[in-house]
Amino acid sequence: MIDTTPPKPFAENRMNIILIGMPGSGKSTVGVQLAKTLGLNFIDTDIMIQTQEGRQLQDIQDNDGHVTLRAIEEHVILGLDALGALISTGGSAIYSDTAMQHLKSLGIIVFLEVSVDELKKRINGQGPRGIACSEGQTFSDIHAERAPLYRRYADITYNNETTINITDLVDLIQVKNNGSTKRV
Repeated sequence: MIDTTPPKPFAENRMNIILIGMPGSGKSTVGVQLAKTLGLNFIDTDIMIQTQEGRQLQDIQDNDGHVTLRAIEEHVILGLDALGALISTGGSAIYSDTAMQHLKSLGIIVFLEVSVDELKKRINGQGPRGIACSEGQTFSDIHAERAPLYRRYADITYNNETTINITDLVDLIQVKNNGSTKRV
């Protein structure tokens, strides 16, 4: 017998969707849109860090270094215990296998993939972004280092190079939620 019962809304399923990707990939922008569309709470781990620490990410990076920023990020992620949420992570979350395994236990991880050239266009002129990186690392270096890690942890890889189609992304997440992995 075929089950024709329509799927429950994401919020009712109490599942989480976790967005990962480089700064400028659209995690916050897409996250808010997805959360509204799916009726999920929106959680931004960068904002959680800034609230907890009482200062901007760039200040942490400049004064305490990238290792400290990553440790704070890991601590914040490991403290997440959400249900029915869209979680937008900081770009460096993927450096902590422990944090990423915790996120995987909470829901479906979506990597918003964007080329380095497009990312540079998006973040140009936006000022300091608190990107956790070693001294002397270029944005292209960071992208090259992180891209394989994003792919490793992603359940879904979504190309967000141009205008996002929220409906397509929701469909992919629903397919994954039903036991399949897709790449668009």
